[in-house]
Amino acid sequence: MRLAFLGTGSAFSLERYNGAVVVDGRLLLDGGAPLLPHMHRLGLDPGAIEAVFLTHFHGDHVLGLPPFLIYRGFVTSERPLVLVGPPGVEERLEQLCGLAWGDEWPTFRKLAALSYQEAGSSGVAAGVRYETVKLDHGRMDCRGYRLHLDGRVLAYAGDTIVSPPLEELVRDADVAITEATAPDGSGVHTSWDEAQALAARHSRTRFIFNHLHGGSMAGAAADFDVVDV
Repeated sequence: MRLAFLGTGSAFSLERYNGAVVVDGRLLLDGGAPLLPHMHRLGLDPGAIEAVFLTHFHGDHVLGLPPFLIYRGFVTSERPLVLVGPPGVEERLEQLCGLAWGDEWPTFRKLAALSYQEAGSSGVAAGVRYETVKLDHGRMDCRGYRLHLDGRVLAYAGDTIVSPPLEELVRDADVAITEATAPDGSGVHTSWDEAQALAARHSRTRFIFNHLHGGSMAGAAADFDVVDV
């Protein structure tokens, strides 16, 4: 399993880009800006992405998508792409892309061969079986994913506090990507100490931390890290 971290920062980090992870060159986990130049920097083909899994609709997780989708339409036309997200994913992304591209967006959407899939408790996207867990992140509907990849489980959480649903998400996963926003808790995010304690409770799982506001901690990914696990 190859994980390419295009960005590992929180919403208003001054040191890190917004979060996005490419898995095995074909799956995109969240879409923080920018996507295209960072994929190019790491030698990743934006046209090879088959599915995008969105945890929630905060700007630092979706604002890289409008340029990415235009690229898909004009450079890699007619390759199917499925966008998976919490309930309302089609309405939210259509609003975003409509604001970005105006009346031209329906043509661009067709060129990009884009479809939407609301993430239920389980599903299949681009041949990948997944389960979801509803996580706690303030008032935002946030979904974590358990992706089944070649006999292994990758657990991916967007923004969340440590809670029973997060424990459920990472339980028995081979690899878990979870947030560790800052040394202190905020009521809607996981602190560094809480993230380390979570990893200690699930010692058989390889944890990689992201969504850092500033600085770094043991086990945290950095922007442009490519990790084979």
